Amino acid sequence: MICLGDLGAFGPHPDRTCELIRENGILVVQGNYDHSIGHELNDCHCGYTDPRDNHFAQLSYDYTLANTSDDHRAWMRTLPSQQRLEMDGVQLLLCHGSPRRTNEFLWESTTSAQFLAKLCADLECDLILGTHTGLHWQRTCLNSQGFINVGVLGRPENDGTTNVWYTILRSAGAGRSSLLWEVEFVPLAYDHERLAREMRNERLPEEFIETILTGWWTTCLEVLPSKERRRGRW
Repeated sequence: MICLGDLGAFGPHPDRTCELIRENGILVVQGNYDHSIGHELNDCHCGYTDPRDNHFAQLSYDYTLANTSDDHRAWMRTLPSQQRLEMDGVQLLLCHGSPRRTNEFLWESTTSAQFLAKLCADLECDLILGTHTGLHWQRTCLNSQGFINVGVLGRPENDGTTNVWYTILRSAGAGRSSLLWEVEFVPLAYDHERLAREMRNERLPEEFIETILTGWWTTCLEVLPSKERRRGRW
């Protein structure tokens, strides 16, 4: 079981997340939030450029920084920005945004197979796994290399459903002439109404709470490419 970073942000009680992950020995790759919180920087370095997006990102970051213990901050500083694993001969590279930059957004509509193939070739891996955008997707290149955005557990995907997502990666067996892995994107239903109540009790922005209750994003929209934005309601 692997977490690709950003343990706080958006939701309440970030220390609870850290406790669960550390108690269960889950492998963690450092996200931009984890780096900023660990080093007590001024902002999350999320990569937004729109003033409204940055306003809400700052509210989220300030809350998370104030509610993350010194012990968890010190642990976050030790997390690797990348991790390499082997799965039945498949070379995996785990990162948060991209191997080039922790807060880089790799969108399905704007990221070409040729670019991903070059990344894999340059980094000598078969498969790159990342997150950061909040939207799960995958792409396989002609040479059986590829990229998977594993989705996020922290908020719904701007599709009008309240579930969140995680990914199961399975080995597809030996043989370099065919695809070596299988991907399953799994929707996870949970008590989102309870989460909304906890967020309200923590005085997090109503815009965040609306996203949890409706499945539609109310913030961080300006960063979306046009194709991804058209999938939502805005």
